[in-house]
Amino acid sequence: MIETVLVANRGEIARRIFTTLKTMGIRGVALVHAADADSVFHRQADEVAVLEGEVASSAYLDIPQIIEICSRQGADAVHPGYGFLAENADFAAALAEADMTFIGPEAETMRLMGDKIASRDFVAGLGVPVAPSATQEGGFDAFIAEAGKLGYPLLIKAAAGGGGRGMSIVRDGDELQARAAASASEAERYFGDGRVYAERYVERPRHIEVQVLGDGQGNCLHLFERECSVQRRYQKIIEETPAANLEPALCAAMCGDAVRIATEVNYRGAGTVEFMVTPEGEYFFLEMNTRLQVEHPVTEMVTGIDLVREQVRVAAGEALGFVQEDVERRGHAIECRLCAEDADNDFLPAVGSVLRFQAPEGPGVRLDSGVAAGQPVTTAFDSLLAKLVVHGDNRDQAIARSRAALREFVLLGVTTNAAYLERLLGHQRFRDGRLDTGFVVDQAEDLAWQPAAADRDLVLAAAALAARDVRTALQEVPPVYAAMDAWHN
Repeated sequence: MIETVLVANRGEIARRIFTTLKTMGIRGVALVHAADADSVFHRQADEVAVLEGEVASSAYLDIPQIIEICSRQGADAVHPGYGFLAENADFAAALAEADMTFIGPEAETMRLMGDKIASRDFVAGLGVPVAPSATQEGGFDAFIAEAGKLGYPLLIKAAAGGGGRGMSIVRDGDELQARAAASASEAERYFGDGRVYAERYVERPRHIEVQVLGDGQGNCLHLFERECSVQRRYQKIIEETPAANLEPALCAAMCGDAVRIATEVNYRGAGTVEFMVTPEGEYFFLEMNTRLQVEHPVTEMVTGIDLVREQVRVAAGEALGFVQEDVERRGHAIECRLCAEDADNDFLPAVGSVLRFQAPEGPGVRLDSGVAAGQPVTTAFDSLLAKLVVHGDNRDQAIARSRAALREFVLLGVTTNAAYLERLLGHQRFRDGRLDTGFVVDQAEDLAWQPAAADRDLVLAAAALAARDVRTALQEVPPVYAAMDAWHN
């Protein structure tokens, strides 16, 4: 039995986890740094523990301090959410040594699948398609020579990384060595591991991932695929399920391979196997994320399965309570990542204080949020503020409901990408399901804000009212009336 869970995270994912813990009757403990004192996520916890440290983001990575807090709070398990320590094998191992449960896979599984080179070799040995690649096994010079034989373009990637860090596209041999060295330097800086590898770069692929669930007792299954192709700078901004216009046979093959990979590593918990699909219909294994994904709610919306609940159950030693044939998918779900950024100014991060926050409502609408009115938004953490997840009977209805919800979403005081996402969902190419990872760049001009006449009038009026001379003129009594002193009409 798991009685107390410490959530080693913050923001919307911490709130999401506390919601499920309450339904399970499990005591939840929140970690709160001083930088999060005005945040709302810890209000749903049963207990709050103070996290010390000068730098907030580093404090949430302080393994010894977190384990000490677990011991002090009587926590017998830790849920890492995503980000921070979610895929840190050393953290999982340290918890095991302290006789505490890590709600996720075993440390050995995380080490294997977290190493992009080792995981690719492992997956290739299972017969799962992997893109042609070259690694640094024979040293850097040998790697450069081997990579050049693959042909161009190439993609340089960090062996221990993710999120676009240490990643670079190489178009010809003249830039290979310089870009590979730069990627290795960035990988060392961000991940403490300068190993990189090169793989064949596919122009305009689709990014498809498969949600898997295992109990660590030999039982694994999939909860279907998700489309994650709409990205900016390698960061997903819209995800959906089912994937539009994906051949059923291709989808079935990827789902089957994902389950095979999860079974072979005796996977425990919720994980995601990611694939790249070429324009010609080939697919290649990309990586396995050994954690809960940001976009997990779309899967929950169409299957009715609470993934956090299943994570906690299997971590407690329970077997999966259902088999593959029991998993059904109903309707269509779309997730929009609402971020503090200016989409019309090169997606620059935005800061400020939330003056007003109002969540949209309506059939099939769910908002996972980490903010509230009065809360400051800084660059200390990731820009993700909330996730709008909408379900419909079909894709067209899900798109329509998502656009309506985005128009109703209110967050004043901080610039967000809500209006940009609404335009994106309304783009004809998106509505047609013609998606690839180059969508945002290719359609940048169409997606840019184009003020209508009414919008222009509002902007001009706001600018005029903001001008000091105009405000003074509006408030000033005309001289002829001022001379009348106490004159009244």
